[in-house]
Amino acid sequence: MTCVNTPMDIVVLASGSGTLLQAIIDAQGSYRVQAVVADVPCQALERAKAAGIATHLVALEPGGDRAQWNQDLAATVAQYEPQLVVSAGFMKILGSAFLAQFGGKTINTHPALLPAFPGAHAVRDALRYGVKITGTTVHFVDAGVDTGPIVAQEAVRVIPGATEAEVHEVIKQAERTLIVSVLNACRVDQETKEVSFDL
Repeated sequence: MTCVNTPMDIVVLASGSGTLLQAIIDAQGSYRVQAVVADVPCQALERAKAAGIATHLVALEPGGDRAQWNQDLAATVAQYEPQLVVSAGFMKILGSAFLAQFGGKTINTHPALLPAFPGAHAVRDALRYGVKITGTTVHFVDAGVDTGPIVAQEAVRVIPGATEAEVHEVIKQAERTLIVSVLNACRVDQETKEVSFDL
């Protein structure tokens, strides 16, 4: 593998408050956040603007054409020629047009130890099942819902009697540490553009 010792260019996809994005921004060194793209107006865009990072809003209007939205999202991200795309609290499923361009180069964070509890309600589902240990997963994005190859995981203990919000906050703390570790361990082959992780 031919690797160059320059910061890796990434684009972050976000939909919410941007606490995970902030951890990514604060730890830049082995990577650079070139842009943040959101699907809804959100605090993550404000965090990116405050850090001097380019922002884009690519909204999917109610009843809008999801295939066209995926093409628009891919075109927006492609402007930055990222070596890696990070879905950090991005609440839309990435479709075939996006994955055709960025499959194998897009990772996602998920608030559960996959393959258990995929989907948008992972913390609630884990608590309903009665787990004693849960956590966070970083995985490659594929055409399924949270089904891509796992890159890294971090387990957290569920405190008896903890609420969903309390458990989710503990997971978010682990998630922030894990994504930065994963990004620092990322390597991109300069010839093939293949992404790997030295974890």
